[in-house]
Amino acid sequence: MKHLSVLFLAVAFVVGACSATSGGLGSLPPARSADPAVGVGSPDLTPDATTDPSTDPATSPGSSPDASAAPSPAGGTTIVRAYFFLAGAQGTAGLVPVLREIPSTKAVATAAVTALLDGPNARERTTDPAISTVVPAGSRLLDLSVKDGVATVDLSSEFESGGGTASVLGRLAQVVYTLTQFPTINSVLFEIDGQRVKAFGGEGVVLDKPVGRADYVDQLPVIFADRPAWGAGFGNPGRVAGNADVFEAQFNVTLIDGSGHKLFDGPAHASCGTGCRGTFDFTVPYNVSKAQWGTLRLWDASEKDGSPEMIRDYPVWLTPAG
Repeated sequence: MKHLSVLFLAVAFVVGACSATSGGLGSLPPARSADPAVGVGSPDLTPDATTDPSTDPATSPGSSPDASAAPSPAGGTTIVRAYFFLAGAQGTAGLVPVLREIPSTKAVATAAVTALLDGPNARERTTDPAISTVVPAGSRLLDLSVKDGVATVDLSSEFESGGGTASVLGRLAQVVYTLTQFPTINSVLFEIDGQRVKAFGGEGVVLDKPVGRADYVDQLPVIFADRPAWGAGFGNPGRVAGNADVFEAQFNVTLIDGSGHKLFDGPAHASCGTGCRGTFDFTVPYNVSKAQWGTLRLWDASEKDGSPEMIRDYPVWLTPAG
């Protein structure tokens, strides 16, 4: 497979505070489409963040998540991601990253899995559409180690209980995506109560080798944004990165402020489309007078009449340009 090329593309328009700007966000050269990982390890911002979390050595792109390390005595916080499921119509439902701010620790992989097992918070569970998890209640992390890019995660027997094939694949995908947010982890081996898993539960899902993100692309929406996370700070300009399987590799981006005004509305391109999942990575500048919640909307246009379909909305925290 070809080497994945990530290209940052700037929108060539300055957006008015109360009027929409339209324009293309460009296209990417052909890229490896089987692996949906894009820009993993880059810093996330919470809505009230005032500093760049990449300055924390526990979350800098080059750091290795050490599952056994103790919390940092210096204090502070670290941002990690957990991957849950955002409800929606067919083609729009699927995995979604959310942020968790935790006490600073070098054991970021352990912290991320722990956050995943804790499940969505009250706001996420009651939002419309709702965010949920298919990880069985009571699942516990028993051990976690990382070696040569492979994370071995040992979970309690509750993780293996209940649900059909869809539930099993979903919970495996949640763990894999949560762990592979770190650039030093490429794939995951599963253990249950200290025993290596080769066939998962009564569903017989084969796990005879390490699994990665590319093994669970069927758990993604048609247009999947890995950045920004759901409910995250968007930055200004805001970065949008992920992957999509859309006709002729083109989809649409709309940025809406807290009053419902469009700040940007235009097309974007993935590196591959129509039967293959291509990557995208671009930035959207915008202009707001004050910090506020807004909506990043990714959608496809109907081949029949151009009407919006496959709509995927992300709440984002918008801030004036610095």
